[in-house]
Amino acid sequence: MPRPNTLKADFCIAGGGMAGVCAALAAARNGASVVLIQDRSVLGGNASSEVRMHVVGADCSGGKPGARESGIIEELRLEDAFRNPHRSYSLWDLLLYEKVHLEPKITLLLDTVCTGCVTTTRASGLKVIESVEAHRESTEDHFTIEAAFFADCTGDGRLGLEAGADFTMGREDRAAFGETLALEQADRQTLGSSILFTARRHAAPQPFVAPSWVRSFKQSDFVHRAFDGYEYGYWWSEWGGQLDTIKDNAAIRHELLRIALGIWNYIKNSGNHPDSAHWALEWVGAIPGKRESRRFLGRHILTEHDVLKGVTPPDQVAYSGWAIDLHPPSGVDVPEEPPYTPTRFPHLFGIPVGCYCSRNVGNLFMAGRNISATHVAFASTRVMGTCAIGGQAVGTAAALLHGSGKQSHLELTAGSPQIHALQQRLLRDDAFLPGIVSEDETDLVRTAVIRSPDSAPGMECRSLTDGVTRRLKAAWGTWASDSAHHFESAGLPASIEITLARESRIRTIEITFDSGFERPLAITPSDWFTARMTRGPQPELVRDYRIRVDGQVVIEEVGNFLRKRAHRLKETVTGSVIRIELLATHGLPVARVFEVRAYG
Repeated sequence: MPRPNTLKADFCIAGGGMAGVCAALAAARNGASVVLIQDRSVLGGNASSEVRMHVVGADCSGGKPGARESGIIEELRLEDAFRNPHRSYSLWDLLLYEKVHLEPKITLLLDTVCTGCVTTTRASGLKVIESVEAHRESTEDHFTIEAAFFADCTGDGRLGLEAGADFTMGREDRAAFGETLALEQADRQTLGSSILFTARRHAAPQPFVAPSWVRSFKQSDFVHRAFDGYEYGYWWSEWGGQLDTIKDNAAIRHELLRIALGIWNYIKNSGNHPDSAHWALEWVGAIPGKRESRRFLGRHILTEHDVLKGVTPPDQVAYSGWAIDLHPPSGVDVPEEPPYTPTRFPHLFGIPVGCYCSRNVGNLFMAGRNISATHVAFASTRVMGTCAIGGQAVGTAAALLHGSGKQSHLELTAGSPQIHALQQRLLRDDAFLPGIVSEDETDLVRTAVIRSPDSAPGMECRSLTDGVTRRLKAAWGTWASDSAHHFESAGLPASIEITLARESRIRTIEITFDSGFERPLAITPSDWFTARMTRGPQPELVRDYRIRVDGQVVIEEVGNFLRKRAHRLKETVTGSVIRIELLATHGLPVARVFEVRAYG
């Protein structure tokens, strides 16, 4: 008989993909106790070793330089690139596990499935979740998790379904929201799923004997589908959107295995790819990488108009820039159709907080591919980089609301003190919100005088407090040292001197460095995609630096590989001059700094 366990937390998250991981870390780091429920043995969802899809997002894999997501997802990318340059997916899994497991305010329940929840209706008529039921078969444990706030980051929306949250599934018709990219008639079809594989080249030729049950393909089946190398499976090996991607997932999985192995059989044995002779399969996914199922209905439903007009709403808490990336639901069953039809646009757009808040469950957030959006708009927000920063937003929101005694996400409205506080906290935690800059009045550096004898022309010190922490279009927003002032064209060492408005108590000093947002960065089996990245410490990053307060060394850092560093001093110091000495980078001859903050 299952052993009952009751857990109490401030915030309970169902789903440990990139959205759930970032939500848990954000909430815990902002003071909330968290229970994270994940139905698999590893974290990461579609980005994990079980599926192996690389994280893409607003920068369109480098197509929009400067737009790469920052915050927690950037921390994970940078640490993985530094510790795992050889691209081991097991090490990526372990990094996510380490980050979550070692966070003292997170209780992680792996191999645990959300099976139900208890809801009540308050006198105001607002429905709320009181507790979640979850089961872990491997240990015969049953959990009841009581919390103030909840988040559904499961992708399929299991928690929200149990809570009775409003949702939709399928494709709206054009009249529903006036979307030009929508269908004339609505249907229940979705984007399909894919099973990926990896392969390796050997010294000797490698045969492939196909199982009897694989699909048979011919050359005309791939007229719109390219074989870009053999080391990594093909995202376009898609199928199942014409079925129910939840209820029919077992049948979809089997068919996707038939498709993946059938594609490999065609490559190896059709005679059309003789250069594949030395290649052999090394891994085949056992879990479909699912693109779409339920989408919850929130206080705002994102539409094609929000995306294509580049709307930056006043209550935005995340952003995207990925194309509206629509796929035929039947995938490889319609070889005459292109595998995707992207509608590209040059801008970024903000995602309002209402897309992350259930419209009928007052303490339920959602993050990931199940946020409140039409099928058309979802085709832009569904990618994992966008899902991750949405997770950071809801985790931060839950922590701030609970910390201020609020009981509902209804407090988060445009112009409210709560949304302003949330946005400012996200910016401090290295998130990015298009058009919104830091206005943190508790930051001692905001009113300071900043000088540097080492500034490069056009890279003035005032950019360190302009609230912009990336180079995006004309807004450079960075300070850089000047190589012309130093021997051998090296702009290092360099220094920045910050004179505070008055002598102050200082406990925390924060620096945001440049980590190369002009390039993509992700773990991927794709050699072609990896060739566009730096797998290792990013060359722009300042590696070694020293911080002094009134001449006293308070921080000495050697070997840094992260973009955002928040140094909490062992003891509060009192002083009026902060001097940052930039000693070396991981390769660039100059140092670049976006922002410096200090707090008492």
